[in-house]
Amino acid sequence: MISFACFSPHPPILLPSVGSEADRALLKNTIDSLDVLGKKLEDNGPDLIIISSPHADWGFNVPLHFLAKNFQGQVKTYLTGPESVKFHFEEGQRVYTEAHLESDFKKVALIASGDMSHCLKEEGPYGFNPEGPKFDKDLQEFLTKKEIGNILQLDDIYPNAGECGLRSFVFLMGILDAAKTVYQPEILSYEGPFGVGYLVADLKIEDNKVKSEKTE
Repeated sequence: MISFACFSPHPPILLPSVGSEADRALLKNTIDSLDVLGKKLEDNGPDLIIISSPHADWGFNVPLHFLAKNFQGQVKTYLTGPESVKFHFEEGQRVYTEAHLESDFKKVALIASGDMSHCLKEEGPYGFNPEGPKFDKDLQEFLTKKEIGNILQLDDIYPNAGECGLRSFVFLMGILDAAKTVYQPEILSYEGPFGVGYLVADLKIEDNKVKSEKTE
């Protein structure tokens, strides 16, 4: 069963070996939220962790550092590509079906690694674009309300938002959709002091008992 799911940012500056203490102090909310999720994941005790990311290296290493530093089970990665957002949602559905997640593993944890808009400030990596803050605001609102159809349209609505995490996020949501997982999103933190949006979200999974009661 899917027992844990979250969205995690992945800037290398979060790592103690990369970012300075001053840098990390500006991302305290992000780091604190990741630490909370890391403890939750450890307590959950999954057999398998699946991480989706648009980048190799830090795209996987940053969430692993915070969320699964003591994990001893299997870790599988799927690197997202340039295909459409809808494609990645359907890819998540396909992976769930073809990987036999429910039959082969007692507990599966999903981590969608990715950053939000890179256009929040003039001094940011891509400069400022008004689509950036709008994209970040709408994604959080749609996620909280579980409006998946609207999330799948965000790339068309804000093509210049300069995000990198949307395809990773919807890949995870495709798995949840195929698994018919009952979950409730909770945004733990969001900040963008360097012009890039960093979202930490817990897609809180309800247990099988709750799930079955809702379907009876």
